[in-house]
Amino acid sequence: MGKDLTTSEIDRQNILNNPYALAEIEKAAGIQGIPFEGRTVVLKEQVASFFEVTTRTVDNYLEKFAPELGRNGYEVLRGNRLKTLKLAIQGTLGHEIDFVTKTTVLGVFDFRAFLNLAMLMTESHRAGLVRQMILDIVIDTINARTGGGTKYINQRDEDFIHSAFIEDNYRKQFTDALKDCVAMGNFKYSVYTDRIYVSIFREKAKEYRKILQLEGKDKVRDTFYSEVLDLIASYECGFAQELRAAFAINGKPLTAAEVDELFRKFEALPHWRPLIEKARNKMASRDLAFRDALHLQLKDYVTPLAPSEFERFIGEKSKELADRLEDVKDVMKRLKERE
Repeated sequence: MGKDLTTSEIDRQNILNNPYALAEIEKAAGIQGIPFEGRTVVLKEQVASFFEVTTRTVDNYLEKFAPELGRNGYEVLRGNRLKTLKLAIQGTLGHEIDFVTKTTVLGVFDFRAFLNLAMLMTESHRAGLVRQMILDIVIDTINARTGGGTKYINQRDEDFIHSAFIEDNYRKQFTDALKDCVAMGNFKYSVYTDRIYVSIFREKAKEYRKILQLEGKDKVRDTFYSEVLDLIASYECGFAQELRAAFAINGKPLTAAEVDELFRKFEALPHWRPLIEKARNKMASRDLAFRDALHLQLKDYVTPLAPSEFERFIGEKSKELADRLEDVKDVMKRLKERE
């Protein structure tokens, strides 16, 4: 899915919140700025010169996108901080710039704000080249840190193994309850699995597979984030109990109509709402940022990822599933022996 950074604030913020991609972009950009307070900053005139636009054009973007640019590192200096910057300019250039000498307030862009502006500016050919470089480096960085693909990036999360193991146990409780308590053929397993999926993230398994471009051998649940697995496990555990309770009252297997009505009441319980909201947000936002996959049914739940999310899935704490399994193999063995 192609990204238009000039129109999508979420895509821009995801890039600016990704410290690993930012480090690579800064290396490639080679922007020469002014050392200030442990970072590098550039002045509006330098930005205008780099992008081959007028300072008035830069001012227009500063006015139109003030909150976004301010959030990402643009600031106006005055007082003692401005004096410190003037000394830094002298130290870098060997002299002060005339307009800087006379001014009492001065706006500066750090590297994040500079990139933010590059992602917004439509008048500049250079800005377009920078946007393409940004997108290429972001993709390369994520692929490099995940071993070449993001289909199973969810499994790099340290919570994944525990959630997958727990969900597998509750899955068996759910399928056993369907087998013992529901008078339908074997298709009941896929029917009510889809009912759970639609209730949580508004997609049947087939629709989810298409969005993530999964192949026939790929298992849908192997691609779920831990929060989604936890909620599915809660549904399976709870609805299995509802099925057995209804079966005990009826004294005979439930019909499809009875199970449908039971599930309708079950999913309407208010305690699911905050958990569903969280799961939808995590799935929609992470899949857009990491897998470039947009769940149209969840588009209203998409928000930019925080820097901690990048650390969680592509940072130093993230690991390939095989490595995590090796770390916990003794624990898993003991859990199996207790069953």
